[in-house]
Amino acid sequence: MKIKSLLIFGTVGLLWLNESKAFANFDHNANTKSKTINPINFDDITIKGKITDKSGPVPGATITLKSNPSIGTSTDGSGNFAITVPADGILIIKSVGYLTQEIPVQGKSTFNISLVEENNILNDVVVVGYSSKKQGELSSSVSVISAEKLKGVASNDVISMIQGKAPGVVVSSGSGDPTSAPKMTIRGIGSINGGTAPLLVVDGNILGAYGTEGATYSPNDVESVTILKDAAATGLYGSRAGSGVIIVTTKTGKTGEAKIEFSSIVGFNSPSTGNFKLMNSQQLYNYQKTFSNSDPSVLNNDTNWWDLATRDGMTQNYTVSASGGTEKTKYYIAGNFYREQGTVINNDKNAYNLRANLNSQLTKKLKVSLLLNGVFTRNNYANSNTLGDGYLNLPFDPAYNADGTPVDARITPTWKGRDIENFLHSTQYNLSYARSLNLSADVNIDYNIVKNLTFSSYNRTTFYNTFAVDYYDKRTKEGGATNGSLYNSTTYKNRLLSSNRLKYENSFGQNHLTVLAVGEAEKSYYDEANLNGKNLPAGRPVMSTATDIISNPSGGTNEYNFSKYLSQVDYNYAGKYFAIGSFVHENSSRFGLNKSGGDFYQLGASWILSSEAFLKGVKPISFLKLRASYGTTGNAEIGDYPSLGLYAIDASASYGGIPGARPDQKGNPDLTWEKQKTANIGLDIGFWNRIDLTIDLYDKRANALLFQVPLPSTEGYRYIFQNVGALKNRGLEFSLNTKNFTGEFQWETNLNMAFNRNTILALTEGKDAITPAGSQPKAIGHDIYDYKMPIWAGVDPNNGDPLWEKVITDADGVQHIAVTNTYAQATRQYTGTSASPKFTGGFTNTFSYKGVSLSAFFNFVYGNEVYNNSRAYFDNDGLYESYNAMVLKSGWTRWEKVGDIATHPKPVLGGNHDSNQQSSRYLEDGSYIRLRNVTLGYQIPANWLSKIKISSARIFVSGDNLWTGTKFSGIDPEVVLAPDDNDPNVIPGSSSFRYPMSKKILFGVNIGL
Repeated sequence: MKIKSLLIFGTVGLLWLNESKAFANFDHNANTKSKTINPINFDDITIKGKITDKSGPVPGATITLKSNPSIGTSTDGSGNFAITVPADGILIIKSVGYLTQEIPVQGKSTFNISLVEENNILNDVVVVGYSSKKQGELSSSVSVISAEKLKGVASNDVISMIQGKAPGVVVSSGSGDPTSAPKMTIRGIGSINGGTAPLLVVDGNILGAYGTEGATYSPNDVESVTILKDAAATGLYGSRAGSGVIIVTTKTGKTGEAKIEFSSIVGFNSPSTGNFKLMNSQQLYNYQKTFSNSDPSVLNNDTNWWDLATRDGMTQNYTVSASGGTEKTKYYIAGNFYREQGTVINNDKNAYNLRANLNSQLTKKLKVSLLLNGVFTRNNYANSNTLGDGYLNLPFDPAYNADGTPVDARITPTWKGRDIENFLHSTQYNLSYARSLNLSADVNIDYNIVKNLTFSSYNRTTFYNTFAVDYYDKRTKEGGATNGSLYNSTTYKNRLLSSNRLKYENSFGQNHLTVLAVGEAEKSYYDEANLNGKNLPAGRPVMSTATDIISNPSGGTNEYNFSKYLSQVDYNYAGKYFAIGSFVHENSSRFGLNKSGGDFYQLGASWILSSEAFLKGVKPISFLKLRASYGTTGNAEIGDYPSLGLYAIDASASYGGIPGARPDQKGNPDLTWEKQKTANIGLDIGFWNRIDLTIDLYDKRANALLFQVPLPSTEGYRYIFQNVGALKNRGLEFSLNTKNFTGEFQWETNLNMAFNRNTILALTEGKDAITPAGSQPKAIGHDIYDYKMPIWAGVDPNNGDPLWEKVITDADGVQHIAVTNTYAQATRQYTGTSASPKFTGGFTNTFSYKGVSLSAFFNFVYGNEVYNNSRAYFDNDGLYESYNAMVLKSGWTRWEKVGDIATHPKPVLGGNHDSNQQSSRYLEDGSYIRLRNVTLGYQIPANWLSKIKISSARIFVSGDNLWTGTKFSGIDPEVVLAPDDNDPNVIPGSSSFRYPMSKKILFGVNIGL
């Protein structure tokens, strides 16, 4: 019997040694100094332990008895567990994203087990909806962009950082102006009049829709960016999450000695002109001779106005940070300075950012966090006419006098340009700038009431102030009529938010349950004051008692209140079956008294099939999970008073010089939330622990759309906000990550693509279209950005006239297509094209070898058409003789003689039959692929740095926007693909006098002390 026992003990011991070497490191209470072999006790014993990974505790890990899987438990939020099993039993330890481990009990009562990651992507911790989860446990559609993917990015706008890096996320910019923010949509346009910007959340605190508060964060301060896309992920944010949620997690201190880090990026910007080129004097003279009697003396000047309006600029980005702490208190303090000179003269952005994160575990139960952030910016703007005149001024006109001073076009009798303005003369006197200060403070408290029950309170206050100046000196064309004018605008915004949360988390056997309850309140206040004066002394952009007021002072005050209550239940069984459900109730002052409350709900479930026995033998599949979700969210981004009756106080209502008020907006007490219902099915699959593929199918439908409905004049009001219509977005997304080489030489590839189709399902009762006269009417059955306009039919080879399609209906009611050279007779039709792309995406290849790394990132857009509105001015067939003209793109030709098959009509002085009027002639393929960033870096070996007391150093060079492949004839095919909430006149998908995109060459260094 003794020999048998020794054999059993030896066999189990060998298994234990083998398994521990391969998979786990754990400590126990055995006296390792003793050489005596104790006899095994086969009675049941209660084991207590803790499961961790390299980052800390692992909650929700399952522990089962190998011989009887019905006996099991799971770890709590601190990674602790307790289980009663036979003393000779074997424990099976499982957790998503880690290697499964078998741990022999061997009569021991205490274990500290360290898990080994199986798949880093699945094991990444993701911040989602008031909590954190491992990515492998999610039941929703989420994209995560880590700090590693932001290396080499020279931007201080968080949205610019993620362009092209996540499927279904479209970031578009209609300008290369460094002071302008890009537009962003997630899974298509979900509203007609309501806002389409995603909600921005930073470190657990809600900031509001992107663009309403500053998103200024240095890439060096960002730990990760998480993008929530479906209802199960965004649902807890309720009415503000209909357009998706962006969660930014900033860096915090780590336990250990103080760590000082410094980052410097310096580089140069140059304007990119794409396929576009303006004519020089000789080219323009030759062109104008075909339809006008040009004077050869104009060739005395050959001014390149485009070169004078643009410049090579400089980008600087400096960050210094200090971090560290003890087990109880950790800190992270960082300062950043960002400056970018725009590629148009007198235009630049300057931003100063100081932030601090302090986390303190005051007691075993109480943790307090303080987050402070301050951003000061000063943006200088180019003269309002600089860019336009850079396009249109004639090369025949001189820029400088003989003494080198800029020419004043108003007193130059030989000036031939239409606008009679030399922007170089104006820019030396005029001034336009805006400065802003954004201060925020977050105080967060986490208190462990009893075991498994935690109370958290997240509180934020924000102060935002701006001051803008537009000064037009009386010596310039702009200021001459008013003898010098000055416009001042001051805005102030204060916002308070308090979010209080109660969280219960516990494990029952292999069941892991989390219950969350939240109460939230927000109050926002905004005021604005504007003043416009004239008769200012030259060079004095300051109001005084001698200043005459051009118009009455204007301004206003807005207030907004919001409250929310929510609950969520999150269930996990055995680490392979997951379910989540939540309910949200909200109240908003923006909606009518009868409908101020809104209810939203979300459901989600997922199943890790690769944990099932029937897939254990399928070695190529390292991970397989099926996800499904359905739920409702909303949209409340429609202004602060859409339900109230409003009066306008302006000059049109004055009487006898006394200001008056007039009816403007009709009230609607039944105005309510715009709701979106989203269904999502997803599949996550991994092969050989080297290939990860994620696929998502979604159907997102918006109902009760918030729309500003025009009213007939007999109503006495201009418009009323109503809930009308429905809109659908349906699409497919996928992302692919591969580890092609994993040895000393490493090569990783990341690819993402998204396909989206947008369709209007319903509109105002009795109407099948809204704004039917526009180029993008909102009509049932169409994409929100489908084009409708006269269709270009080419050029008449007999006489060079322009041709358009004309729809004729015969006596039988059958329609036929004819052509006409009279624009007024052309039929407005749907062109069959849209500003919405058929698909978007990006791909990155990253190589590394012995400290050297190289990454190349491309993004692409395919299948959209851009309306090149600028061509109506400089590709106008002789209409504007006093404007410069563009050089025809390769493959384009002008009609010259009978029989010519040409793309452009015969040029005629004064225009050829309105050929430059709006039509599909100026619709162009907007597809492109762009080398967005390429970065070459070198991590200097630590042994080289140790002598000079530097812990780490990396040097790199990167390039932005170095190459673009496109057929588009303009400056840049990247245009705004979302409505502009601040300017409703901006047509998505159009390009007009485009500010050039910057090509950048940047040099950088990161140093750690």
